[in-house]
Amino acid sequence: MIHKYKLNGYNICLDVHSGAVHILDDAAYDILDYCDENMTKSVPERIYSELGGRYGKEEIEETYAALYELFEMSQLFSRDDYEKFADMMTKAPVKSMCINISHDCNLRCEYCFAAKGDFGQGRCLMPLETAKKAIDFIIANSGTRKNLEVDFFGGEPLMNFDVVKKTVEYARGLEDKYNKKFRFTITTNGLLLDDDKIEFINREMNNAVLSLDGRKEVNDRLRVTPNGKGSYDTIVPKYQRLVEGRGDKDYYIRGTFTKYNLDFTDDVLHMHSLGFDQLSIEPVVSDPKLDYSIKYEDLPVVFKEYERLAETIIESRKKGDYYNFFHFMIDLNQGPCAIKRLRGCGCGNEYVAVTPQGDIYPCHQFVGNEDYKMGNLNDGTFDTDMKKMFAMANVYTKENCKDCWAKFYCSGGCNANNFQYEGNIGKSHKTSCELEKKRLECAIMIKAALSECGDEAPCDGEDCISSCL
Repeated sequence: MIHKYKLNGYNICLDVHSGAVHILDDAAYDILDYCDENMTKSVPERIYSELGGRYGKEEIEETYAALYELFEMSQLFSRDDYEKFADMMTKAPVKSMCINISHDCNLRCEYCFAAKGDFGQGRCLMPLETAKKAIDFIIANSGTRKNLEVDFFGGEPLMNFDVVKKTVEYARGLEDKYNKKFRFTITTNGLLLDDDKIEFINREMNNAVLSLDGRKEVNDRLRVTPNGKGSYDTIVPKYQRLVEGRGDKDYYIRGTFTKYNLDFTDDVLHMHSLGFDQLSIEPVVSDPKLDYSIKYEDLPVVFKEYERLAETIIESRKKGDYYNFFHFMIDLNQGPCAIKRLRGCGCGNEYVAVTPQGDIYPCHQFVGNEDYKMGNLNDGTFDTDMKKMFAMANVYTKENCKDCWAKFYCSGGCNANNFQYEGNIGKSHKTSCELEKKRLECAIMIKAALSECGDEAPCDGEDCISSCL
């Protein structure tokens, strides 16, 4: 299987199963229309008869020979060797957890999937004893896995920050005893940040996700306090202080774009102008009936904007101005392991979420859906049959994924979005799929452009950008 497309003046071909990427001249791009997994060494007569008016005989033969060489190297129309790994994760340990440390929030963001902070379950904070049980659970269910990941989430985690600190202390105290190493993340809206919280986050949190939607007028339209006041002026200086002291630890400024700001490239650039270089702004996933929702018919406009952002990033890089945009980060040299390619985040299998009441769900976006409650920390229950069901949710069991060129990069999409908007974790959410494919095309094109100018060196072999034909 291949996927070829034109973007920003480049003719690009992705060989899906090897991961090889080829930048093609016009002749190679056109000749590929006459090739498939049954390529032979001899040029098919149809190519001479149908392309002979456009390209000379010698050019056709030389180009076809180059394409056939890639085919022989298993970098064009390569075989699918991944399906045999599809059922390998049914006995996987739990290695990561989202602790919903707070089902309360001091913002009332209009697009919030968590019912503006309480997940529809009533406003409350997680007791320390429940948080400790969550740490005990992941240790007990992690098998021999040493490195464990815990994300403090909400609602707003800073509303329960004393429990966050004591939970980290508790987990650190168990690392040597159980031969574990915790990697902590916190996701915050920033309103309650102060110097003490910043110091703790920068010391203990391997990653910090900082919510900001971009320009002041964009952010303050939907990210408001209960009394309707915008949050931009309060949080930006606090984020700047946090990031300034972050050192080499990860962080992301994480935004959401809606129908109100389909010119979101300007929001990315604005966030960068504030001094941030690790950026993410994601499309809202919501009921299409809502005014701010991105609808399927909006996709052409969104696609053009992703192209504008990609071209802007290329020009910035050429000038020596580096910033990362999360959805354009793609590794064509190594990339994720086979299992990660097949099933993505590990929702419901390697990854679970825990509520303040101790309920266990496949991920934070399933919280509140009783049909997907997997157990409870207080009574020691955990539904291993449901865990196995999620383990089998991969690109070979999901409708429309097996034959999709993007399957090894989106890994079947978000199970929660699939369930909420398509009614089935195995049925991909169409709008999300189209957005993901466009982002991938842009990400690969950026690699091609930067390889050409020397910023990203081309590589040889599997998972590569090959030289132009």
